[in-house]
Amino acid sequence: MRVNENILISSLTTMRLGGPARYVLEIERPEEIPDAYDFAATYNMPTFVLGYGANTIGHDEGFSGAIIINRMHGISETPTPDGINLTIMGGEYWDNVVEYACKKGLTGIEALSKIPGLTGAAPVQNIGAYGQEIADTLESIEVYDTASHTFKTLSHDDLGFSYRKSILNTTEKNRYFVISITLHLTPGQMEPPFYRSIEKYASDHNIKDFSPQGIRAIVSAIRADKLPDPLEKASSGSFFKNIYLTEPEAEIAEAKGYPVYHGKDGYKINSGWFIEKAGFSDKLLHGFRVNPKAALVLINESAKSYQDLAAAREEIVNKVYDIYGYWLEQEPVEIINPPVKIPGVN
Repeated sequence: MRVNENILISSLTTMRLGGPARYVLEIERPEEIPDAYDFAATYNMPTFVLGYGANTIGHDEGFSGAIIINRMHGISETPTPDGINLTIMGGEYWDNVVEYACKKGLTGIEALSKIPGLTGAAPVQNIGAYGQEIADTLESIEVYDTASHTFKTLSHDDLGFSYRKSILNTTEKNRYFVISITLHLTPGQMEPPFYRSIEKYASDHNIKDFSPQGIRAIVSAIRADKLPDPLEKASSGSFFKNIYLTEPEAEIAEAKGYPVYHGKDGYKINSGWFIEKAGFSDKLLHGFRVNPKAALVLINESAKSYQDLAAAREEIVNKVYDIYGYWLEQEPVEIINPPVKIPGVN
């Protein structure tokens, strides 16, 4: 385990905001995980598990505890009757995993190409894009349980997946440290109908190859055009979640002329559509540029403070609600110091 002191959170997250973390602990082997939590407990410090930092926002005051980062690497294969189980260590960069699977002609995660982040974070918020999500292929995860101080295996059904959610970021938030994940992938390709963006790109470019490599190429091109590389332009990817609707709500929205997408995971509207129609596209708000090609992305051009982000977020959320009646929900999580306990008060 590598122990680092007073590291700026802005240097660990792609939005590039945040003051110093008291400690940053880098885990290279599973047996170091209990040591990291024991280290934090010794000094009565809170912990925060951080991956690549692409879906995380830091605060100006920093973090008074220990940020723990998974640096464990490796991919192993286990043949199954109809495909392959891939077990991937949580410190692997996610897009490298997608590339690995696509080169082997395995379908199931090709539409998740170019999502920045580490593999260990994938099941936490059930990452998804263009009609696929990690819950579609995930068999199990290996974790360290900080409540029982034991190593465990959690199955797909244990994780309570839903849109951008699992028990890992809701009911059991901060309890488990993800060591590795196991995916079940099969030879073949995605079946139509494809996500609207994929259909349009394939039609516009006369593409007929929908193999895993072909879909990966399409998705990579779409994302490169619409979504800035967070290493080149500071951002957190999709800052706002899409809006999911019940069937009656979808009917009402369609009657109003809103673009409702009908997919296997239900009815939804791209939040970026509301942001764009509300007049925010390419607008600079408190140092943040609303991405003109994908309005649910905020690019940090000059902001140095979390307060700037809060002001930009409030302006967008309030105006969209005032015009359309939908509350936008932030997707990135935030590193926040726990409240100070005052004896006799709390």
